[in-house]
Amino acid sequence: MSQGGNESPKVDQYDEAMEALSSLITKRSRADKSNKGDRFDLLFDYIKILELEEQIKEMNIIHVAGTKGKGSTCTFTESILRNCGFHTGLFTSPHLIDVRERFRLDGVDICAEKFLTYFWWCWNRLKERTSDEVPMPTYFRFLALLAFKIFAAEKVDVAILEVGLGGKFDATNVVEKPIVCGVTSLGYDHMEILGNTLGQIAGEKAGIFKHGVPAFTVPQPEEAMSVLEEKASLLNVNLQLASPVDPILLSGQQLGLEGEHQYLNAGLAIALCSTWLQRTGHVGINYLNQTTSLPEEFMKGLTTAALQGRAQIVPDRFIENESLGDLVFYLDGAHSPESMDVCAKWFCLAIKEDFNSSANRAQYESSSSHESGHITNHKTTKKSSTQILLFNCMSVRDPQLLLPRLMNACASHGVHFKKALFVPNTSVYYKVGTGASPPASSEVDVSWQLTLQRLWEGLVHGEKGTDAKNADLTCEAGPDDTQKGVQSCENSTVFPSLPLAINWLRDNIRKNQSVRYQVLVTGSLHLVGDVLRLIKK
Repeated sequence: MSQGGNESPKVDQYDEAMEALSSLITKRSRADKSNKGDRFDLLFDYIKILELEEQIKEMNIIHVAGTKGKGSTCTFTESILRNCGFHTGLFTSPHLIDVRERFRLDGVDICAEKFLTYFWWCWNRLKERTSDEVPMPTYFRFLALLAFKIFAAEKVDVAILEVGLGGKFDATNVVEKPIVCGVTSLGYDHMEILGNTLGQIAGEKAGIFKHGVPAFTVPQPEEAMSVLEEKASLLNVNLQLASPVDPILLSGQQLGLEGEHQYLNAGLAIALCSTWLQRTGHVGINYLNQTTSLPEEFMKGLTTAALQGRAQIVPDRFIENESLGDLVFYLDGAHSPESMDVCAKWFCLAIKEDFNSSANRAQYESSSSHESGHITNHKTTKKSSTQILLFNCMSVRDPQLLLPRLMNACASHGVHFKKALFVPNTSVYYKVGTGASPPASSEVDVSWQLTLQRLWEGLVHGEKGTDAKNADLTCEAGPDDTQKGVQSCENSTVFPSLPLAINWLRDNIRKNQSVRYQVLVTGSLHLVGDVLRLIKK
């Protein structure tokens, strides 16, 4: 049975599974703890129902928590161990296009056939044996349980688990004895659940520490580090600091994931893999003290790692051939204040590299055509690049901590957005599946997006030195905005759906042949996934 193939079962079978999974999504805020299904102890009941107790105990697990870089660290870790010859299982979240992305076997999304087999086995067993006292698990808990079932049935050599939220009460934390744990960079996120200080947040993340199990982290703010060290000491955990990868060790090659911050995540992955190899008796391939060079397997793992939605550049393929490259999406799922800084720096450097490569290409082509006696119309040299922001964030986050950081970080690199577009996520409709469609635009509540727009207009007016109080006065439905819910302002527009925003971008490119749009998509991994679904299908 091949992995990741297109030989999926009938579409209606998959859609049926997605409908069932969608029924587990609660319409409550994640901060609402009124539902008894939130009790952590229920997870152990589910594991008994699924008869996974012994199998989880036997798994060689790497468990990773943190605010930023969890997915990247897990991806590097999986890639390294797969290149060392191990049969790997990777559980991450969220998915961007298809829920099967969360379950990777040997670096590939689980195929639809296997997914459906394991999904319905878990679903039917839980449906038969749950009750009012032990209700069906909520959405993420079911997915975590499904991951354990998949990895147990597929007999993986190593299971790499990314914590979904927090650590202490996360569904993945039913693991009682992982081989090694990791904590990535900590910052302010999910404060409505995890606490208002870095110390409180660190305490929740340190909840994955287990007695006597070694753990690694990266340099942290002092308040966070002291809590991690305290929690580690109480559990007799040998907590060590992983150093960023020295680029010299890569012998001129680049990490598979873009961005300077990835050297930190790669360093943590090296420490986790080396310790896992030591503790599972595989001492032949080992690397913990970076002094000379990396083993070939580690090098290949780091340089070939791939992860959608993190510092990803995708040209729009639905523009006419002569305009190919005139609409480019720069996608990064940053959604915390600190990650806004990192995202902005990456975007600014990426568009600078794009400009330089375009200018060099145009100069070369111009020189070549001149020598051959032909005169060519080089659109590259005539086109001006315009930066557009496509943004949304969840309402539990504080946009006043996100948007100013993003704007200021970009401005420090000389980048200013001509327009900001605010849209709701498709995922807000509580529907899982690639075929999920949002309701008609007239039914969509865009009050949150209007809040983001007002904040943005105020920031731009402040940046320009004008009166921010007048920002709202310029906002109205424009003459071309025949679709209900479109709200245009001087520096921003709210669209009631993402397709409308994408079509607006494409129409503008078609109408104005002298402009290239570089669109930064950020604020939410869900939004990034929605965009990828539209521009890659």
